[in-house]
Amino acid sequence: MPLSPNVVALQVLRAVAVLPAAGAWDAAPTEINVDGAQFITLFFSYTRGGAGGSFRFLPQVSPYSADQGVATIGNWFPPSVRNVAGFVIGADVAVNVQRLEGDLYTAVGATLETFSLEIELGASAQRFRCACQEVGNVALPGAAHIIAYLRG
Repeated sequence: MPLSPNVVALQVLRAVAVLPAAGAWDAAPTEINVDGAQFITLFFSYTRGGAGGSFRFLPQVSPYSADQGVATIGNWFPPSVRNVAGFVIGADVAVNVQRLEGDLYTAVGATLETFSLEIELGASAQRFRCACQEVGNVALPGAAHIIAYLRG
């Protein structure tokens, strides 16, 4: 399935900026239109602010093109982790599902570090965002930057 005509394939998802102080999450992560995208590749840059610097990021998708404005309807959905208990033939299996609190990246050194992560959207999301927070050295937050590349 091709990308919707109003989707830009390469976008800045988080401009280069120091992460919020005291370990807070980004207050208003940038939302992008991902209508029709099968995959999104995130390209991260991170420079720690001090020794022990690391950051957590939380990708989220929305099936709606705009927030619904109803308190009982979720607008943003994080990924989940699925754990299958012991599998025994001829017996029902319990599966545990829990939402992901975020992925953690820990800096190796004091200079700029980069990495990428591909996420399969399956053309089932309308919007995407990725909030970040400093978790390693909250007194000296590092700087993070995210580029998103979409493909159908």
